[in-house]
Amino acid sequence: MSENNQDKLQEYQKMVEKASPNSHIVLDCIKAFVIGGIICCIGQFITNVLANYGFTQDESSIYTSVILIGIASVLTGLGLYSKIGKFAGAGSVVPITGFSNSVTAPAIEFKKEGFVLGVGAKIFTIAGPVILYGSVTSMLVGIIYYFVK
Repeated sequence: MSENNQDKLQEYQKMVEKASPNSHIVLDCIKAFVIGGIICCIGQFITNVLANYGFTQDESSIYTSVILIGIASVLTGLGLYSKIGKFAGAGSVVPITGFSNSVTAPAIEFKKEGFVLGVGAKIFTIAGPVILYGSVTSMLVGIIYYFVK
């Protein structure tokens, strides 16, 4: 490599380092753990309250999922879930609330295009692949389980 090219490469590396954000991986992991834990504790609290009101464990679990989906959708609509996500990172992607956010966000974003071409067409842009591959994988596992058992 010529000296001129090497100088350009070093200059480019300095520009990349200057433009790239610093990674705070330990702090990010702690925030994700704490916020994800808080979301899970809220879910457990709801389950316990429902169980104290006489619901069975299965009923409590189902209603807790519905309540968490509703809360996450409302927070997404108010623009608060994205702020939680920016702070918590992966901690806000606890399966049920993160999935609710991924379905609600495109619906809100494209509502101005109408219910059919906006909301209806775009609601599963992010969540669609998850539903597709989750369904296919669960079918395959079921088929394998059927023949192995």
